[in-house]
Amino acid sequence: MHADIRLEDPASELAQSLLRAYFADRAITFVGGAYTPKPADPATLRAPEGAFLVAWDGGEAIGCGALRRLSPSRFEIKHLYVAPAGRGRGTGAALLAALEARAVELGATEVVLDTNAALEPANRLYVTRGYESIPAYNDNPNATTWFRKAVGSPSAG
Repeated sequence: MHADIRLEDPASELAQSLLRAYFADRAITFVGGAYTPKPADPATLRAPEGAFLVAWDGGEAIGCGALRRLSPSRFEIKHLYVAPAGRGRGTGAALLAALEARAVELGATEVVLDTNAALEPANRLYVTRGYESIPAYNDNPNATTWFRKAVGSPSAG
């Protein structure tokens, strides 16, 4: 898979349509009660505070992911989503790597994220890409698992 990954304005119709698809998918697959969408404020997903990336296959948007600054050197990966057309082709890994690279460009030494244990492919992706389990860093009611990864330094994996 050689997805073309590009920056997108998080308030654009394309970005919002991908986020709607992400939240709809999460609501359908959520385990453990009602899923509560927690969309990030688009203003927090623009440089220098963050980024919103879209994965393309030809002319089709097949996934997205966002990044937002939590502290000067800590960024959070949000809303990593791969549409059914992009699944099983490395799109998620490509988006994750692009988000990590963008975080480093913005000054990150670590990235963190939260997810739900029921999202087995996502959890496998994070573990195989060097993420380590950490205690909860937020109060996201949808999350059961929190991860971190060192980036942009000699100790980065």
